[in-house]
Amino acid sequence: MPPVILMMQSATESDSVFPVNPEDYLRPGLALAIGLLIGMQRERANEYPAGLRTFALISLSGYLVGILAVQYTGWIIVAGMIFLGSAFAVGNLIAARDTEVDHSGGITSEVAALLVYGIGVYLANAENSRSLAVLLTGVIALLLHYKKSMHRFVNGLEKKDVRAIMQFVLITLVILPVLPNEEFGPYEVVNPFKAWLMVVLIVGIGLAGFLVYRLGGSRVGTLLSGLLGGLVSSTATTVSASRFAKGVNERATAAALIIMIASAISVLRVIFELVAVNRQDLAVTAPPLVAFLIVFIILTVILYYRRSDEMMEIDPPENPAELKPAIIFGILYIVIILLVAAAKDHFGQAGLYVVGVISGLTDVDAITLSTAQLMKTDTLDAATGWRVILTAVLANLVFKGGIVAFLGDKQVLKKLGIWYGIAFAVGLAIIFLWPGSDL
Repeated sequence: MPPVILMMQSATESDSVFPVNPEDYLRPGLALAIGLLIGMQRERANEYPAGLRTFALISLSGYLVGILAVQYTGWIIVAGMIFLGSAFAVGNLIAARDTEVDHSGGITSEVAALLVYGIGVYLANAENSRSLAVLLTGVIALLLHYKKSMHRFVNGLEKKDVRAIMQFVLITLVILPVLPNEEFGPYEVVNPFKAWLMVVLIVGIGLAGFLVYRLGGSRVGTLLSGLLGGLVSSTATTVSASRFAKGVNERATAAALIIMIASAISVLRVIFELVAVNRQDLAVTAPPLVAFLIVFIILTVILYYRRSDEMMEIDPPENPAELKPAIIFGILYIVIILLVAAAKDHFGQAGLYVVGVISGLTDVDAITLSTAQLMKTDTLDAATGWRVILTAVLANLVFKGGIVAFLGDKQVLKKLGIWYGIAFAVGLAIIFLWPGSDL
């Protein structure tokens, strides 16, 4: 056999015996990159006592310790943590002797160093996902970088804002875990855990809008008033905007625009709730609702270009995380899910639409979530389910139009009625003409 062929064959056999594993280079390289990223942020922020090189060495040390722990004992990891903590402690003691430098800061860099060390150890195990390490690094980097913004956010909170957050913690982390996750009652559609989970979802959406509104102040502008109002409560926003424009014609267009924007956001909320509760039927339920939303957005944009320049100073929203309204919503959700199941059993589809109209006059979220849950359990078919939801949305438009008529100004009703009327007609057309209709 020619020497060249022998050399090629020998090289091939050598590669098969000692294959190159990309993980042997990728994982330590990722650990190094993580250390460099966090170290760059710390050094750029002039945060003592570690910088670019130190964090890079810490992450590589964690990776090496992780490899040694796999081969020998896990106590090596603990020893590494003790050494790292001791090194920082000694460094801080030495630095504290320098009276010309302020050392009254926290221990953010020290904690970040321990996390980077831990990520390095985590990456040393080939069975651990690299994605989680990248995710944790991103969160750490953002928390470090947005220090001032986060402090401004906390300092901008008032007592009522902190109370809202704590009440949301009560609703989510205290009440929810203790509720039974099983079906009760007639038709076996009442699940206390899932019912309260819907409460958590709605309160969470409202709380997000509430906090943004509180930080922005009451004079948040026409556009943002509608957006935040739709997140917190489109009905309450309709009441506030109607009162604001009563007797002042110059504010009529701005008030109508706020109500339109809030209503559009409420439709978007409906779609988001469907996505959160029942993804399996989205191919059927999402297209008609998205089509209605697109039409509503187009109408809102047209009205936007006809707006006045008035700044809307609407009433601040109430705390959406109060326990009493949360309990009322939970009861309403259970009542509606029972009514929908009973109406389907006794009256067929006609009964479902009656329930949709009645519930839409009070709360679109409750009928949306209950219907989505019934579709998920195959108690209700998806083609009927989205029609019931859209019926409730249209009923809610009529209800809000009534609010404007009784509390607002004729000019607001005139401007809003045109666009609400078009949206209502389009909604009815979608219900009756969308493919799959048996109405």
